[in-house]
Amino acid sequence: MTLSPARLDRFARHIVLPEIGGAGQVALADKHVAVIGLGGIGSPALQYLAGAGIGKFTLVDDDVVDASNLQRQTIFTARDIGHGKATSARRWMANFDDALNVTLSDGRITADTAPDLIAGVDLVIDGTDNFATRLAVSDTCVAERVPLLSAAVGRFQGQVGAFAGHLAGQSCYRCFVGDAFDAEDCDTCAEDGMLGAMAGWTGSFAAMQAVRILLAGVSRFGQPMWGKLHILDGMQPGMRTLTIAKDPACKRCG
Repeated sequence: MTLSPARLDRFARHIVLPEIGGAGQVALADKHVAVIGLGGIGSPALQYLAGAGIGKFTLVDDDVVDASNLQRQTIFTARDIGHGKATSARRWMANFDDALNVTLSDGRITADTAPDLIAGVDLVIDGTDNFATRLAVSDTCVAERVPLLSAAVGRFQGQVGAFAGHLAGQSCYRCFVGDAFDAEDCDTCAEDGMLGAMAGWTGSFAAMQAVRILLAGVSRFGQPMWGKLHILDGMQPGMRTLTIAKDPACKRCG
């Protein structure tokens, strides 16, 4: 694959970075990323990944835009209220860069539907808001041998973790949370509140980690950091990193 003069100009600030370069930018243009959940995390992550020149996206969200979303879900405007998030996100992407290849699913992702959406992609970014969905996505990623970048945010804290449970010795998301969370109930930002900028920080950090994963072995941007969970603290700004060990008893990757 080669980049046209227009694409070279668009991504010039990437290409001059030795850690990315022309080879890295070409590699990004050939990648396929599935973004599952287009809310407070998925919105900014999608914007930065589209800006980074990822060539193909699959967008998954069954929700519609509500006025309360606009405080943190940066991809939507007041004109999108009442419209599907996946359709609205695709419209934003078409306006932003008509060279992007975008497919969407506006149905709820489940253990039954996930394989068709995830098989063959290079990376899944999960920003959904309940454990049952997250575990279904994680289990499918392991089965389809697709790496997973899982991100969550609430109040003033964000979490971003990279998982490759299909690789020997590497943990999956289920190793992190266990089996007790195979349920729909969980805390919501409607109940607990959320600083909008905290979602932006988490989503943009997830986008940076996604680029790191996608360029592994191609550029000098660093290693994928499998099994590392980064915890972002917005109250006393800082970040700490935990290692999630592989659970030998994990029912998916053990």
